[in-house]
Amino acid sequence: MNDTYTHPVCVENMVTVHGFCGIMNEVKKQNNYAFIDSQNLNLGVRSQGWMLDWKKFRQYIRNKYSVTKAYLFIGHVAGNENLYAYLQECGYILIFKPTLLRKQKDKVIVKGNVDAELVLHSMIQYKNYHQAVIVSGDGDFYCLIEYLDKKAKLVKVLVPTIHYSSLLRRFNNKHYIVCIDVLRGSLEEKKTGIRGRSKP
Repeated sequence: MNDTYTHPVCVENMVTVHGFCGIMNEVKKQNNYAFIDSQNLNLGVRSQGWMLDWKKFRQYIRNKYSVTKAYLFIGHVAGNENLYAYLQECGYILIFKPTLLRKQKDKVIVKGNVDAELVLHSMIQYKNYHQAVIVSGDGDFYCLIEYLDKKAKLVKVLVPTIHYSSLLRRFNNKHYIVCIDVLRGSLEEKKTGIRGRSKP
């Protein structure tokens, strides 16, 4: 989505909880699931000049929102096996989307839209979770988020930056929107010299 909405404050009353910067009023222990648009999350934080530590992020949503299962929707690219193994070690359930290679000028662009798979799996698992955390700033998920809200099945919508789809701005009025960028201090990947991984 090209239309973006910039909100000056995406989170309320920041506090540090178990080493993480988060929202007040902890979610009680529940069986919640997270549905994560990996490309939107990855590109969003990278656009702000940092890289996400996927292990820390998994711990954060587990501790903060009682996420027992985290579904990570990701395009499958040959050669990224080390990355996929690492993400599974971090505790993510990977849902792969076949990718297409498109040449633009002198660059080869990998395309893998995961929107349909994310919506589908959120409905397949609907009866198995108490509430859902949606991780994406993409307005294509507006209908899903609206439906979950109406059914009282929505915990939060985690957007990578304050620049997210204008279609989602109404959910900020209900305090659903959380900007991951403000959690950079707790979730940023530190350089360790580990090789063999690629970006999601």
